[in-house]
Amino acid sequence: MRANYRSLKSLKPYAIPFTGLKLGKHQFEFEVNDAFFNEFEYSLVKKGDLLCKVELDKQETMLILHFNISGTIDLACDRCLAPYPQQVDVAEQQIAKFSEEVINDEDIITLTKNDHEINVAPLIYEYINVAVPFVAVCSSEGRTEYCDNDMLDKLEKLAGGPQGDDNGQDNPTWDALKKIK
Repeated sequence: MRANYRSLKSLKPYAIPFTGLKLGKHQFEFEVNDAFFNEFEYSLVKKGDLLCKVELDKQETMLILHFNISGTIDLACDRCLAPYPQQVDVAEQQIAKFSEEVINDEDIITLTKNDHEINVAPLIYEYINVAVPFVAVCSSEGRTEYCDNDMLDKLEKLAGGPQGDDNGQDNPTWDALKKIK
């Protein structure tokens, strides 16, 4: 999953120039905020406040990048629709090999002799989006005390649950469907 981003120029602050670096480990930090997410079309995340720490281990034939991303992203609760901050803690690794031939491996980035920097913005974006929970809820462990109770009541009423408008009377439409069994 490689992200489609609008302009590499606008993401230039996320480029790491590796040609002038000595062999060994080097540290980089990047702020990831709303402006960052605006550069990506169809992003699951629109707002966030995160810090990405990248440790680049430069070796003779490759770069090993260790990512540690932490902070919060703004999501909408799937249960009550209220916005809430979701804590994100990501630890990932990416390998970039120096080669004139394209390496057919999704997990390895190929760098040629003409490459002088590596832009980590698409990787940061990808790691954050993968960290978005499949079901986003503002409560923890299935408890709903953090959810918007007014919205939950409205949704329950619209769903025709116990607080619905049918006042306990049978609905002829549902009775007809029950007979199909």
